[in-house]
Amino acid sequence: MKQILIIDETPLFREYLRIKLTENEIEVSTAVNALDGVAKIRNLMPDLVIMDYHLSRQGCFEVLQQKKNNPNTVKIPVIILAQRIDQKKILDLVPFNVKKVFTKPVKIDALFVTLKDILQVPFAIDESPGIVEVHVNDDIIFIEIAQGLNRDKLDLLRFKIVELIELYEIHVPKVIVMISDMKLGFADAPNMKKLLDTIMQASRARRRFIRLLTRDEFARQFIEEQKEYSEIEVVSNLQYAMDGLLAELDNSMEYAEKKAEIISDRVLSAGKGSAPEESMALRFDAETKSKRLDIETIRESVQNMKIAVVDDDFVIQELIKNTFEKTGAPVATFSDGGDYLAVAAKEQFALVFLDLMMPVVDGFAVLNSLRNMGVQPPVIVLSAVTRRDTVIKAFQMGVKSYLTKPLKPDDIFKKAMEILKPNF
Repeated sequence: MKQILIIDETPLFREYLRIKLTENEIEVSTAVNALDGVAKIRNLMPDLVIMDYHLSRQGCFEVLQQKKNNPNTVKIPVIILAQRIDQKKILDLVPFNVKKVFTKPVKIDALFVTLKDILQVPFAIDESPGIVEVHVNDDIIFIEIAQGLNRDKLDLLRFKIVELIELYEIHVPKVIVMISDMKLGFADAPNMKKLLDTIMQASRARRRFIRLLTRDEFARQFIEEQKEYSEIEVVSNLQYAMDGLLAELDNSMEYAEKKAEIISDRVLSAGKGSAPEESMALRFDAETKSKRLDIETIRESVQNMKIAVVDDDFVIQELIKNTFEKTGAPVATFSDGGDYLAVAAKEQFALVFLDLMMPVVDGFAVLNSLRNMGVQPPVIVLSAVTRRDTVIKAFQMGVKSYLTKPLKPDDIFKKAMEILKPNF
């Protein structure tokens, strides 16, 4: 049995690769950082090392250098995984027996083809078409399925959902599943079940907080005929799906608030003679605050990545500029869509914040022009809360990520992490 060592500091990604490789009868060991990786390369002598390029403490090159200096490990082949890496750094990896460099999110089918060539062992791959995209907007998990229900992509979906729930610290998960331009049939039933079960297990969302957006008649019939999915609503309109979920949440929160009032009344009215089980431990507000994103993690992810802000509101420009100031990411601001389009073909921006409503050249005109120019930077559209119809229009134009105004620095950071540092 072949053995692979995975060196990656992201627990979810390590577990995903471990499961996929073990399913293909590969013995898998994992290392949690560079120091751990160096020790395990020396002790385990694996047939292959899969390593993240961005490692803390000792870096990737230090691990590779120590592997090269050891005559017992020098010939072990390596695959590097990286968020972003330029051509010069790829060339610097060649002397260390690095066979391939993949950018995250990794295309699992391409990775398996490379593993097959290096290890000379077969890999079971679902080669059927399928695209899975996942984003979080308004604390709603948007899952788009296109072209087909590929089982390998559905396995990946489980980890992507968990990753985003952790990033956004979502406590009441709400899910919209969008099945785009697909004609399903009886043969797709097992994969349809796998899709729904994966979503429910990974998100832990209540069924009534899940919407399936589709015009496919088989998908609708499948939901209606399966008792375990009976509370999942099938809809054909995105605005209806979003409004319905938010209304469900409002009702749920109203119930929670009433329940909290009852509990508070009992606590406040409890006298000295209260039974022990009636006493409650109360925490200060500061103890229950969400933990903030680590600024060093953010800095490592976005440093030297050029960011564009296209918004006619000077306050928004300054807010986003100041938000990224500590990370070292240069931010260029544009007060109109036309100003941005004048440099869009020449300047390579890693991320673009785009206001949809501007007086001269608005966000929709910018999106159309970018498409015609063949320029496709990651775009986060900005919209006022009351203009949900503009968000729907942006979705129809292919933009999947948005932020609603007023903006908060933490929300800006989290959305940037979702776009710039995806593992899945």
